[in-house]
Amino acid sequence: MELPNIFRGNYKLLAIPPLLLILISIYFIPQIEMGVDFRGGTLISLTLDEPVDADALEVQLASEGLNAEVRVFDTAVGYKAEIEFPQSDNLVRAEELKDEFEELLPYATNLEIMAEMNESHRAEYEEKRKEINEVADEMFVLAGANTEARLIDSVNELEKVFSDSYKKVYSDYQESVTEPIDRYVDYKSISVQTVSPMLSAHFIDTAINVAILAAILSAVFVFLFFRVVVPSIAVIVGATCDIIIALGAMGFFGIPLTLPSFAALLMLVGYSLDTDILLTIRMLKRRGDPREKAHGAMKTGLTMSLTGMIAFTTLFILALLTHIPTYFEISAVALSGLVGDMFATWGINAVMLLWYVEKKGEY
Repeated sequence: MELPNIFRGNYKLLAIPPLLLILISIYFIPQIEMGVDFRGGTLISLTLDEPVDADALEVQLASEGLNAEVRVFDTAVGYKAEIEFPQSDNLVRAEELKDEFEELLPYATNLEIMAEMNESHRAEYEEKRKEINEVADEMFVLAGANTEARLIDSVNELEKVFSDSYKKVYSDYQESVTEPIDRYVDYKSISVQTVSPMLSAHFIDTAINVAILAAILSAVFVFLFFRVVVPSIAVIVGATCDIIIALGAMGFFGIPLTLPSFAALLMLVGYSLDTDILLTIRMLKRRGDPREKAHGAMKTGLTMSLTGMIAFTTLFILALLTHIPTYFEISAVALSGLVGDMFATWGINAVMLLWYVEKKGEY
C-alpha cells in the first residue's frame, strides 16, 4: 500500500501533534523515579519456590526494623520477587568517613615519614594523627570493631584496619537485610545489589557529563557535515525532542531512571540522528520537488523505525515474560523514543527543512 504524502497542503500543521506530545512529556518528566543506580540503596532479587504475599512480607520485615518495598511477579520462568531498601544511615556515614579519611591520609603519611627523619615535625604529625584517629575511631564504632586508632602504631597499618572496618559495615548491613529474608521467604536464588551514596552520586555526575558531551559532539558533527545553520539546528532539535518524549514516557509509565534506561536514552540519540540526517541529506543534496523528497525520505525512515520497533517489541515481550528489569527498561524506553522519533522527525524536523528549502527556492 502506497503511503500518502502528508506534506501536501499546509504541512506546517504537522508540527501540532509533536508539539502537544512534547508539552505533555515535559509535564510528566518531573515524575520520573530514580532507580537504585542513581538513588542509592539495596535491591534484592529472589527466585521463589512459591508465591509470597508482598504486603505480608513488608509487615514482617518492618517488625525486624526494616523499611522495605516488596514486589512479587509471576513470570514465564517462575515467581520472582524484588525487595528494595532505602539508603542505610550507617552506609551514608561510612562513605562520609571514608572520604574524610582519604583526604587526611596523604598528609598523615608524609608527616609520619618526616617525623621519623626529623623530630621537629613530630608535633605536626601528632596533630594530624589525632585528626585521622578520630575519623578512624568513628568507623570502628560503626563496624563494631573492638579497637582504637591510638593503639595502632603506623598510619599504613591504620589504613588497613580502616579499610577492613569499612568493608565490614557493608557486609554487616547486607547480613541485616538478608537474614530476615531467609527467615520469612523460601527462595531458589538470591542476588544483592547495593549502591553506595558515593557511587550513586558518581553515576549521576557521569550520566550528566556523558549527555552533555553527546549533545556537543552531535551538534559539532552535524554542523561540520552540512555547513548550514538551519538544517543543523533542525537535526539537533529533532534529537532533543526524541529524548524529551522518551523521558515523558518514563514519567508516565513509571519507568525508573537506571543505568540501562539511561543507556537506552543515549541509544535513541543515535537513532534520531540517523533518521534526521537521512532526511536532511535527501532535502539538501538531491534535486526535485521538496515535498516529494520529504515523502521519499519518510518512507525510508519509517521502514528503519519500524524495524527497530519490531526488535524492541520482541525484547519487551521477553521482559514481560521473564521480568528481567534490564530488558524491560531498555525496551520500554527505546519503544517510547522510537514512537517519539516518528512524530519529531516528520512533524518538526521535516517541517523546518521544508520551510527552509522552499524559502531558499533552490530545488
